[in-house]
Amino acid sequence: MHLLVLCLLPIVLYTTTRLALLIYTTLSHPSLLSIPGPFLARFTRLWYFRRVQKGQFEWDNIDLHARYGPVVRIAPDHYSITERAAVKKVYGPGSQFAKSAWYDGWRHPDPSKMILFPERNMKKHAEARKRFSSIYSMTSLLYYEEFVDRCADIFSQRLTEFAQREESFNIGHWFQCYAFDVIGDITFGQRFGFLDQGQDVEGAINAVENLMNYSTLVGIYPEWHAALFRILSHFKSTGPTGRSFIMQYVSNRVQQFNQANHNPEQANHTKKTQSFMEKLALARDKDPEKFNDYHLVMMGTSNLTAGSDTTAVSLSSILYHVLRNPASLDQLRREIDDFTAQGRCSEHVTFKESQEMPYLQAVIKEAIRMHSATGLPLWRVVPAGGAEISGHFFPEGSVVGINTWVAHYNEEVFPDARAFRPERWIEAETNPERLRVMNEMYMPFGLGSRTCLGKHISILEISKLIPRILRDFDFQLENRTWTTKNCWFVKPTDFNVRVQLRSREN
Repeated sequence: MHLLVLCLLPIVLYTTTRLALLIYTTLSHPSLLSIPGPFLARFTRLWYFRRVQKGQFEWDNIDLHARYGPVVRIAPDHYSITERAAVKKVYGPGSQFAKSAWYDGWRHPDPSKMILFPERNMKKHAEARKRFSSIYSMTSLLYYEEFVDRCADIFSQRLTEFAQREESFNIGHWFQCYAFDVIGDITFGQRFGFLDQGQDVEGAINAVENLMNYSTLVGIYPEWHAALFRILSHFKSTGPTGRSFIMQYVSNRVQQFNQANHNPEQANHTKKTQSFMEKLALARDKDPEKFNDYHLVMMGTSNLTAGSDTTAVSLSSILYHVLRNPASLDQLRREIDDFTAQGRCSEHVTFKESQEMPYLQAVIKEAIRMHSATGLPLWRVVPAGGAEISGHFFPEGSVVGINTWVAHYNEEVFPDARAFRPERWIEAETNPERLRVMNEMYMPFGLGSRTCLGKHISILEISKLIPRILRDFDFQLENRTWTTKNCWFVKPTDFNVRVQLRSREN
């Protein structure tokens, strides 16, 4: 009996403390009482946990706003918002809304093992981002195109083999293999090898998947993260072991790189193609106090955990939506074929060439609007002094967030939002104010100071591959609709297609 009491005591104390805090916050700020939402969400985060666990929260979130309005309570101190004015206030330049404790689930409990994405301290994040921003910049893309071309060549070879065998296959999985191999080549100057047979090399994909599942859910109860991490680290196929695997994997790659490039005086500082490791090693050798092997491991880990899923989901979304909309596919193909005939679209489509194709860019933007990679609110903490948002005053410490899907399906900004219509972006070019409003709500890579650092690399991979495969292959959907699972990234699970070689005369 005494043992049972000892076991239950921490739970009782925790529950009592949370309830007391909830009552205090509600009584101190009665305006929060009027914020609607599911009944259980007023008292416990369990409602939100269960909905996220089901894997369809992007649609749940949209439906909640359709039912309750622009501000919805989805946990006792978590509020989902949708109005355009709130986007700039919460995420815009100069915003003091820091990332919430949900992001702690993505970091190692050991603070010395930092990666950039979950860093909540705004000053530390700004300093780290400034340190690495140049290697992710648009001007650095020139150094990475050859890596993308190498992987695109193998991807096209795999498609040709599927066409010859007349086999159905899950192209979403192969987009993941492509994105993983590209980020491996860009980061380490060496592919992982996923594209060779479509298999999970050394369990890296599985490790990232386990980490994703764990971090997404434990972030809802971040106070349990450190204890759970220690416990689950002793078991295989868990989030913590996945994180350990990734960090060790990257550390080994850095060590191999250092051994193969042990003489910095022989390094080529001017060659056209340079991997992240080469760029960072040159910076390390030039200024060891600013860069060291820790920074190589930190950025390698960030690339591996976040550098493939966003691109793979986006590639899947683009192909899926054009296959479901034949008129858009025909128009896009005409543009690609015309550019090819004019000599403005190379065998290896260059990034510059892709940027000059207006309908291609509209298709990419519209598809990623309709199916963004991330599908949970981007949670932020209300800063000191509180904030007025959408007619409600939120006290300091409240957590607010906008889900990318909610923003992208806002009917006031994107009329007929559930329709795939790339033309909306082209039409907006003649209406600067309209385009400005649309761009303010377009946030597939985040906004403000926390915009995804790898955004340009992802766009590079997408812009080069999509026109190439649509020029060279015909695709047929096996199923009219696909199924997806939202575990932070909204990934298709059954994007099955058949493929045929396409005649260039078509």
